[in-house]
Amino acid sequence: MDPGTTQDAARITPAEIAALRRALEIAADPAVPLGPNPRVGCVLLAADGTILAEGHHRGAGTAHAEADALARARELPGAPAALRGATAVVTLEPCDHTGRTGPCTQALLEAGIARVVVARRDPNPQAAGGIDRLRAAGVEVVGDVPAELAATAAALNRGWEHGLVHARPLVTAKTALTLDGRAAADDGTSRWITGPAAREEVHRLRTTCDAVLVGTGTARSDHPTLTARRPDGTLHPRQPLRVVMGTSEAPDLPAVDGAGEALHLPTRDPSAALATLFDRGIRHVLLEGGPTLAAAFLRAGLVDELIVHLAPTLLGAGRPGVADLGITTLAQRLDLELVDVASLPTPGGARDLRLTLRPRTTPTPA
Repeated sequence: MDPGTTQDAARITPAEIAALRRALEIAADPAVPLGPNPRVGCVLLAADGTILAEGHHRGAGTAHAEADALARARELPGAPAALRGATAVVTLEPCDHTGRTGPCTQALLEAGIARVVVARRDPNPQAAGGIDRLRAAGVEVVGDVPAELAATAAALNRGWEHGLVHARPLVTAKTALTLDGRAAADDGTSRWITGPAAREEVHRLRTTCDAVLVGTGTARSDHPTLTARRPDGTLHPRQPLRVVMGTSEAPDLPAVDGAGEALHLPTRDPSAALATLFDRGIRHVLLEGGPTLAAAFLRAGLVDELIVHLAPTLLGAGRPGVADLGITTLAQRLDLELVDVASLPTPGGARDLRLTLRPRTTPTPA
């Protein structure tokens, strides 16, 4: 509910709530590339609450969502009159600056839009100010949207927002472990610790990230494709950049039709790897390497989120999930905040757990 202020006297209507759900849906279109631009959706409503048009941003250099929706609305019979007094429902605050395209605020004002519903303020200081500009021009702006939809709007561009604040990609580390913390058996075998439901979730997770990153050791031992696949083996529409980092020799990633580009980063420095990826427009990295790579990023303080798929099984020996963190005493431990726990049942099989954790920003009391 970030856009909401004391000026938000008006309430969002049921038609606007439905339009916002639709705007969030089209903003998340899997055909739209991830990267340095936010994903945004816009739905235009007539005075009676019916949909006039909808639009969404399709990446750098393309029309913004508001401009896309307005252009589609102008193709309708009697469009100019219909737009006068209409409502624009947008997932992100309309921009108020000129870049590759003009300000969305100006486009909305010129069209005669009388009311704008905004799910989330724009955190980019270069583009922010749209709400204030619209209100100053007499447009009614509603920012008090249902918490569920506000959370969806925030999650839609969390990698992009993280990049604005930290000037590096958001890093999600993923690992599959046994109850005793093993990522592989003593002979190196690790397929499969978790069940099909957990593995399917990993492939969906890959579709939400700009890049999947492993180390040269994983590339040598597992020969991963690093693609995002459906249970039937076909590829999802959105595929991540496939990245291997490290200075040792590693085979090329397998060639797969429709897979994302493959990239080798000849460095063992997590900061250097993330800087290179950020310069390429990558804003969310999924870390899927082994315990050595995970430990390197954890030691550097560069893991923002940890997803653990925990299987109800024991090995007793084998490769740990995380290599040496340089911790020699309990007081130095790396504490994590448990954000979410979910069950991942497989019909006729085991029930795995998904733990979502984040590094604690404040130390645990002694």
